[in-house]
Amino acid sequence: MEEKPDVISREVTAEERVLDLTLRPRTLSEFVGQKANKEQLHVFIEAAGKRGEVLDHVLLSGPPGLGKTTLANIIANELGVNLRVTSGPAVERQGDLAAILTNLEEGDVLFIDEIHRLPRAVEEILYPAMEDFKIDIVIGKGPGARSVRLELPRFTLIGATTRVGLLTAPLLTRFGVSCRLGYYPIDETEAIVRRAAGIMEIEVDDTGTREIACRSRGTPRVANRLLRRVRDFAQVRAQGAVTGQVTVAAMSLLRIDDVGLDVLDQAILKILIDKFGGGPVGLKTLGAAVGEDPDTLEEVYEPFLMQMGFIKRTPRGRVATPRAFEHMGREVGGGGEKLF
Repeated sequence: MEEKPDVISREVTAEERVLDLTLRPRTLSEFVGQKANKEQLHVFIEAAGKRGEVLDHVLLSGPPGLGKTTLANIIANELGVNLRVTSGPAVERQGDLAAILTNLEEGDVLFIDEIHRLPRAVEEILYPAMEDFKIDIVIGKGPGARSVRLELPRFTLIGATTRVGLLTAPLLTRFGVSCRLGYYPIDETEAIVRRAAGIMEIEVDDTGTREIACRSRGTPRVANRLLRRVRDFAQVRAQGAVTGQVTVAAMSLLRIDDVGLDVLDQAILKILIDKFGGGPVGLKTLGAAVGEDPDTLEEVYEPFLMQMGFIKRTPRGRVATPRAFEHMGREVGGGGEKLF
């Protein structure tokens, strides 16, 4: 039996969560990257303010770690209103969402993370709430039950999702603003690293900044996490200064390669190529082979591997591309057991 890859945990400590909040920009002008989305939001926020209306409902989509939660905080801050936060899995019953909605104040922003995971029965309450700012609740049971319509204060719903395709059409069409966040280019990632280094008072030279940015998967959350780990390495083994050479040594310790693939990314490609001859391989089979949940593979790992051109999806499963073979030092067509 093969050992499960020793994957570096993506979970953060309580201290790092506090630091993440410190590193998060508070205004659109401080937010690095996503230029087109920022311009749209700036116009819509300013227009709503001039009319004295609430901002239309906003859908933020894209892979994890690109700034959806940060943008929700920024929108509320720019509007000068309160932000109420919940998540799809946390709202299990219709009464839970009704309680949240009826406790909102005029103009508030309600942020629902992972909105695609709202139960369908709960989601139906959102339809009249988003469109008419009203909800229908049922009081009592059996023949004596009656429906009561409650007025809600006008509010802005911000939904965040990594899986737009899982949103139902009735919910999707009720968002007036839709922003799809993409991976960040190297220069923008470098700017994020420099900003975070300044806040954390870390001495990083240009080469070190570049090395961190190149391995950050185009994702600010990863960039900030790698900067903290390189800082730790530098303090213990390099007198605290983060240089290119120190960064490369730290990444070697973390087993992150020069394009940002970590242990599990490399395990996915290795199993695809060596065990299954490059594929195609079904997602469940691949998840079982690497010891990871298929949904996690699809939501967290696949998007970047596809963005980098290392794998592609086909009707029969996942396939490793020639570029993946080259990156892993394998020859295309070099054999391997093909299973479906």
